[in-house]
Amino acid sequence: MEERYSFAVNPRPGKGELTVLFSGRERTLPAHNVGPQVRDYYLVHHVLSGRGTFQCMGRTYELSAGDSFFIFPGELIRYTADEHSPWTYRWIGFRGDRAEELLSGLGITQHRAVAKPIRHRRAAALFRAIERTFETAEPGSDMRSGGLMRQLLAEYAREDGNESRGSEGKRSPIEEQVERTIRWLTVQYSQPISIENMSRSLGYNRTHLSKMFKQYTGMTPMHFLLKIRMERAKLLLLEQLTVEQVAASVGFTDPLYFSKQFKKWYGRSPTEYRLESDVRTMYDCNA
Repeated sequence: MEERYSFAVNPRPGKGELTVLFSGRERTLPAHNVGPQVRDYYLVHHVLSGRGTFQCMGRTYELSAGDSFFIFPGELIRYTADEHSPWTYRWIGFRGDRAEELLSGLGITQHRAVAKPIRHRRAAALFRAIERTFETAEPGSDMRSGGLMRQLLAEYAREDGNESRGSEGKRSPIEEQVERTIRWLTVQYSQPISIENMSRSLGYNRTHLSKMFKQYTGMTPMHFLLKIRMERAKLLLLEQLTVEQVAASVGFTDPLYFSKQFKKWYGRSPTEYRLESDVRTMYDCNA
């Protein structure tokens, strides 16, 4: 019977434009769930069979064989296998100075995190080849895996050009502006931010940016910023940090104002949320 899980790590990961850290494969159990969690590296999964859901940036994607989903560093995500037809997927963790730029060039961003390579079997073979490279642990495996990773990304470039964009061609200037703003907010959320300094930093007209951002995402830039901050705060409250420390970590100088915003967003105070999480953890441990 085919093994349920395999995993291989790059024994000598380098530094540079694009470096593969590890690769693996899993045949998941029904309703197998990962997250909510945040990674500090890039991660791509390619679904070989079965179905599941992927949640990122407030969106839920329904995925099946042939689909791939991308996880960005610092992004709160969750993915779950279907109860009746759990998925089998391969994954690759990677990093690099140009990783975000390369993905963005393919139309893959935090706000558009799902793609489909035009050659499903070719993509699956490249995922497997990268894992095999690390299993042998031969000298040069880092360079070989990097080359294979570029071949893999090229498969998504073919797909994005042939199907996802279709007759629309490249992304419009408005889409580029909004996605650049999303990336900026995702990185800068812990700093004091106003629509004025954000527009100035990005070089956009404030009124135009606000209008286009809402048209594209359904919310204003500042509401989107609050969403990012609340999602990060919810995760940090599970760590050994005080409410004051969590507030400061997500860009609030006033802990009381942070608590009011958190309660308005989630229906309970940070302290109440933490207590409920502790009770759930104790119950799960004793179940």
